[in-house]
Amino acid sequence: MGRLGLVLSGGGARGVAHLGLLQALDEMGLKPTIISGVSSGAIIGALYASGYSPQEILKLTKDHSATTIMGVILTSGGLFSPKGLMEVLTAAIATDSFEQLQIPLFVTATDIVTGTPMTFSKGPLFEVLAGSCDIPALFDPIKSGNRYLVDGSVMNNLPVDCLIGQCDQILGSHVNKLFHPQKEPLSRLQVFERCFQLAISGTVTAQGKRCDLLIEPDLSDYNMFEMKFSDDIFEIGYAKAKENRQILENLFRH
Repeated sequence: MGRLGLVLSGGGARGVAHLGLLQALDEMGLKPTIISGVSSGAIIGALYASGYSPQEILKLTKDHSATTIMGVILTSGGLFSPKGLMEVLTAAIATDSFEQLQIPLFVTATDIVTGTPMTFSKGPLFEVLAGSCDIPALFDPIKSGNRYLVDGSVMNNLPVDCLIGQCDQILGSHVNKLFHPQKEPLSRLQVFERCFQLAISGTVTAQGKRCDLLIEPDLSDYNMFEMKFSDDIFEIGYAKAKENRQILENLFRH
């Protein structure tokens, strides 16, 4: 069996769909050998790589709805800081180190000073994860070494490139598919989200073409800010993965 890389996009609350995909893979007896993630996808990737099952991660999202484990995002419970996320990560993951994870993990964040995407796979883990989820303008950038990090989705919401040459096949999971037309009228949060989707669509399209399989569940009825629909989003991700069972099995056993 070849080495298979899994890429998990950002997407706030919609990132729960990644857990549905991981649940389906677990049931098929399939496991990625390397993971790349950004924003909420990076948080899920880190928890999965540290040994949590998809169902356990889903439970964490519910247990910590006041300090969302999915990343620094707006939820139905309010607006939460990077400090809150750091506290949850510290409690959930035993060691603040990429090297201690059971599955190699690449995390993408944006260096706000240079305006470039940065990929991390070694050293301290928690501050990089917080930086990868840090929403620009809402929170101060996260200092990591001599860099100031914000949400990695700004520059690369489907970080496939860092896995090229690291594995034999690449499976992408993208939860921000751009749908047309958008229903009207739009709330302020919907405008913010729509702008985000439009800004990243070109990069995602280019990166998606580098995947051997790209899974994009239909999450057009859910926004990226409300965790209260996590069970529904999980099931949609799970169902989409099951639809692709044969392709997934062939991909993992290539």
